[in-house]
Amino acid sequence: MTALYTWDVFSTLDGYGSYAEGADWGGYWSKQGPELLEHRAALFATGQRMVFGATTFRETAAIMSAGIDPHTLDEWNVRTMRMPATVISSTLRDTLGWPEAAIVSGDAVDIVTRLKQESDVPLRSPASLSLNRALMAAGLVDRLQVTIFPVISGRTGISPILAGAGDFDLELLESRTLDGHILELVYRPTAH
Repeated sequence: MTALYTWDVFSTLDGYGSYAEGADWGGYWSKQGPELLEHRAALFATGQRMVFGATTFRETAAIMSAGIDPHTLDEWNVRTMRMPATVISSTLRDTLGWPEAAIVSGDAVDIVTRLKQESDVPLRSPASLSLNRALMAAGLVDRLQVTIFPVISGRTGISPILAGAGDFDLELLESRTLDGHILELVYRPTAH
C-alpha cells in the first residue's frame, strides 16, 4: 500500500505563497485565529513524514532553530519540528538542527515514489513550490491542501503557488472555513 502524499500550502486569494521583504503583513498575513491554529495542531497530532525542498527546509529550519522559545511558537510548528523529514536537495549537506531530518540527493520523482512505497505513515509537504509542482506533474500528489487567507497581495505578493504548473482537474474532497474568513480546500488533482 502506498502512503498518501499531501501538498500543504498557504496562499492569498490571488495565489501568492508569500510577500516581499519589507511588506507589512505579518505571519499568516495577520489573519490567523484560534480555529486555524487548533486545526493545524490537530493535523500534526498524528505521525507523518515531512517532505521538503531545499529552500522551504532552510526557511523552516531557520525559524525553528532561531533560539525562539518553543512556548511562543504555534503548536503545529513545534509538532512539525518533531516529525521525521526527508529533504530533497543537491545543495544541502547539513540538517540545520532538525532532529530527524535526512537529506537525499537525486531525482525528486524517484525519491518520492520510493517514499510512498516504503513509508508506513502519510507524507506531507509544506510549501516547497517547485518540488511539488514537479511531483504533481508526475502524478505523485494525492491531495492538494490549500489554505486561502483573505487578502490580495497584488503589489507585494511573491511565490505564486501554481505558477508553471500543468493543467489539472481538481476533485473537491473537503472544505472548511476557519475563524470565519480563512478557507481550507482539499482536492484530489488529476492531470488534464
